[in-house]
Amino acid sequence: MNYPQTKLPNVGLTIFSKMSALAAQKGAINLSQGFPDYQGPQALLDSVAKQVGAGMNQYAPMSGMPTLRRLIADKVERLYGRSVNPETEICVTPGATEALFSAIASTVRAGDEVIIFDPAYDSYRPAVELNGGIPISLPLLPPSFAIDWDALRAVITPRTRMIIINTPHNPTGQAWSADDLDALEAAVRGTDILILSDEVYEHLVFDGIEHQSMSRRAALAERSFIVSSFGKTYHVTGWRVGYCVAPAALMSEFQKVHQYVTFNTHTPLQCAIADFMEQQPDYPLGLGDFFSTKRDRLAQGLSGSRFKLLSSSGTYFQLVDYTAINNLPDDEFVLWLLEEAGVAAIPLSPFYQNRLQTGCVRLCFAKQNDTIDRALERLSKI
Repeated sequence: MNYPQTKLPNVGLTIFSKMSALAAQKGAINLSQGFPDYQGPQALLDSVAKQVGAGMNQYAPMSGMPTLRRLIADKVERLYGRSVNPETEICVTPGATEALFSAIASTVRAGDEVIIFDPAYDSYRPAVELNGGIPISLPLLPPSFAIDWDALRAVITPRTRMIIINTPHNPTGQAWSADDLDALEAAVRGTDILILSDEVYEHLVFDGIEHQSMSRRAALAERSFIVSSFGKTYHVTGWRVGYCVAPAALMSEFQKVHQYVTFNTHTPLQCAIADFMEQQPDYPLGLGDFFSTKRDRLAQGLSGSRFKLLSSSGTYFQLVDYTAINNLPDDEFVLWLLEEAGVAAIPLSPFYQNRLQTGCVRLCFAKQNDTIDRALERLSKI
């Protein structure tokens, strides 16, 4: 039998899966894949059992439980000053990645160009290619990973359908400023370009920085799919519950795809999250301090090492420059580090379309202090 030619010839097992599997195989400390090794809030966990026991086990509405959508709308207005309609402008999804895919699949057609800033989360480009779009990569370079706005304007063409942004940014840990919003607004003014804004780390910003959501600017919000993640916010990444906020006309198209990809999202988990949001609406406001303390613990522990830390303004990731240790390519360095120190990290090159070598790897500090300290003891000896 002749099987059909692959639609994603350049896609294999993700680097996250590879490194986590190797970490487990070697018994290493896993600072590679971005997930906590501690539990979420106990009240949230307890609420799941309550919701299951109360019979919340059948299909939820396709766009999400009404109470949860109302609470999302309340949060957006409270934090960003934008009023959104929970009936027509919000959809709860089984994970942010499904929301990203549905946004792309519902609007990108064959031949459309989609601008992606590299290094980029690895689901963007395959989703564009599966829908016939053409990814246009713009590299962000160390140490600042700042956007070159002149370069962005230079690659915008009449075929540009969408720009994908991510703030706070995985894997670099950089967060947008108000000036960045100004520049983006100017770049798309007078066009029909859509924005897909990946804001899953919206509450993980440090040092007094405010998250610059597309929701803050009417001119950007009116053309944006804005995606977030309860898994990141509440330390329950395995629950796979996210959501998308978009103007009604865009959300209508989004839901046409969503209903045939997954249709709806786990009912008891939605109810538990809504219950917790009503009990503790300000819980996300403490996450900046919570995670910056872990970032600083990692930085202090590496201060006397040969690793050089780059700035991290958000997410739960820290980039480190290893070039004072050796000159291996980063995908080889992480294997060397696994053997020499028993610590798993993520190379930066797979996040670039051209696999650019920067001499940097990514560490995740969303870990218990004991995990961080054990990793530091090993890394400091390298």
